[in-house]
Amino acid sequence: MASVTDSTPMYQNKLFNRTRAQLAGCYAGVMGLILGISGLTTHEMLAYAHGQAVEQELASISGALHDILEPKLTQPNRIELVVKQALPGLCLVGTDCSNPFPKRHILGIVQEGNYYIRFFDQSGRMLALLGSQPDGLPSPETKEGWKTLQDQSGIRYYQNTLLLKTSKGAAWGYLQIGRSLQEFDDHLATLRLLLVIGLPLSMLLVGGASWWLAGLAMRPVYQSYEQMQQFTADAAHELRTPIAAIHATVEAIEHTGSLSDQEVQETLGAIKRQNNRLAHLVQDLLLLSRMNQKQLAEKRQPCCLNDLLSDLVESLSVLELAAPIQLATQIQVKELLYVMGDENQLSRLASNLVVNALQYTPDGGIVTVILAREDSQALIYVQDTGIGIAPENQSRIFDRFYRVNSDRSRHTGGSGLGLAIAKTIAQHHQGSIELQSELGRGSTFTIRLPLK
Repeated sequence: MASVTDSTPMYQNKLFNRTRAQLAGCYAGVMGLILGISGLTTHEMLAYAHGQAVEQELASISGALHDILEPKLTQPNRIELVVKQALPGLCLVGTDCSNPFPKRHILGIVQEGNYYIRFFDQSGRMLALLGSQPDGLPSPETKEGWKTLQDQSGIRYYQNTLLLKTSKGAAWGYLQIGRSLQEFDDHLATLRLLLVIGLPLSMLLVGGASWWLAGLAMRPVYQSYEQMQQFTADAAHELRTPIAAIHATVEAIEHTGSLSDQEVQETLGAIKRQNNRLAHLVQDLLLLSRMNQKQLAEKRQPCCLNDLLSDLVESLSVLELAAPIQLATQIQVKELLYVMGDENQLSRLASNLVVNALQYTPDGGIVTVILAREDSQALIYVQDTGIGIAPENQSRIFDRFYRVNSDRSRHTGGSGLGLAIAKTIAQHHQGSIELQSELGRGSTFTIRLPLK
């Protein structure tokens, strides 16, 4: 079968390329949406996880300080000795603190430099500080709870404010502990940068992969399109040949004054032969179409392959006598082999293979039809000593209108559908056809059918 790629109009190639681009674009768009949503979800989940971790950490620290200090406080609005002992390095407001960062701390956090602790009275007046105090934070508020703040340099802080009471239950003042969020914000900023840079790069890779996958997906469609184009061209050629012959015959009659009875009979015979060829081709095409669409009426019944092959060989003896080719039969089983199927179709299956073998076997050759059995399968071998089939053509020999030689139909008179019909009939009967051939040494077609 000649390739259709070279003869395909450019606009049709552009159509497939445009379809491929649309498929690639849709795939890339969907993948981009998925990647974008995944990246945004990852960012939000990390931000939420960081926020939860910071909140739990601060809640744990502030709760521990609250539990340590509150039972020992006695005088409201005063930093007592117990507070200084619990928090070494605590800096009272109005005093010079030369060592605001102690080497060791009861909670082991202040020396990290990203925490701060503040004590203030019930009116909001600052009493003492500990840790790295951010610049530009708002004045303390006498309001308990969590709050996110931002200093002058844009660094965010998360803080918790708790009300402290004396051991007798009176209000003492407020404890405020906060933590810098710069480390987490830097992590999120890095993640955002990776998403901003990585997403376009990923989309480039996805776009390339999408184009490749779209081409891979379109390949069977394009091959089917090529086969359809080739099939249409071949069918038109096969239909055109008998039509042209009929047309030429009719024109010859029109330009002839009078015809003898013998010439009339010869002319009508020629028209009839071409008409039969045309009708046979149309019937074959309809048969293939109905089999592919499974629209044939089921006529399954037990069919004896022994009788079927014997009758077939006998009916084809005319072809054997027309040329010096020996047609032989070998029944290698003692019992009768039955399969379920349509007897006419099974006869057509074997007949197509035998006729094909006779057509491609030179004078003096032998065509042998063998019936054998293998487990639960019936085997029909059609062997010939003909011209053989080259390896590169064997995989396509069952294609419709496929020709090993371009002059096949002219030389043999066939339409190029016989092997395609044979394969379709075999598959319709849950069977298969195999080919073994060597160029110049003949071919063997093997039909496998399930036994009844």
